[in-house]
Amino acid sequence: MRIVFIGLPGAGKGTQAARIVKDYGLAHLSTGDMFRAAVAEGTELGLKAKQYMDQGQLVPDDVTIGIVRETLSKPDYQKGFLLDGFPRTVPQARALDDILDSLATALDHVIYIEVSRETLVERLTGRRVCRQCGASYHVAFRPPKREGICDVCGGELYQRSDDTPDTVGKRLDVNLRQVDALLDYYETKGLVRRVEGEKPIDEVYQQIQEILRGRPS
Repeated sequence: MRIVFIGLPGAGKGTQAARIVKDYGLAHLSTGDMFRAAVAEGTELGLKAKQYMDQGQLVPDDVTIGIVRETLSKPDYQKGFLLDGFPRTVPQARALDDILDSLATALDHVIYIEVSRETLVERLTGRRVCRQCGASYHVAFRPPKREGICDVCGGELYQRSDDTPDTVGKRLDVNLRQVDALLDYYETKGLVRRVEGEKPIDEVYQQIQEILRGRPS
């Protein structure tokens, strides 16, 4: 299977993606992972991406698309993958179509995890991250055993600067516009599968399993 995950920050894509790739034997591909792999391999595009990342800038589309093309062309990823975080825009979606056409394959599903803006704000502003190992918690939904302390490594938990209410709201508004455009693009291709993301984690995963089995709920 070849799947694209679409969802706003806080929708739970990462949680569900981890279960899907484990149960279905797919490669989990995020742009961050692909960038880091290209940098580690010392590829020309990887080194270009590193220049932007080192300066805290977004990696431009031509470099991002080139790295996605190189990654998906590898034999390991032609057996099936889940793309998480790419495409983010309609031009990137068109580029992905071109890449898959060149590989004589195509997407099977574009899974959209739907969550209301209000719920996303609550989820994101309550998130706390470990400074040491990066483990994620939530003050309401997944609190640590000891307040402010990571269960995994004992590191300090903190709120990211982009998880404050004002910043979260602005980020969601930008992402909403991008997601709406992407959904319109993929709706015309009949690929969008919608999942109710405000249900408990196991119920969300059950919806996704029904989609992958060809029996959407």
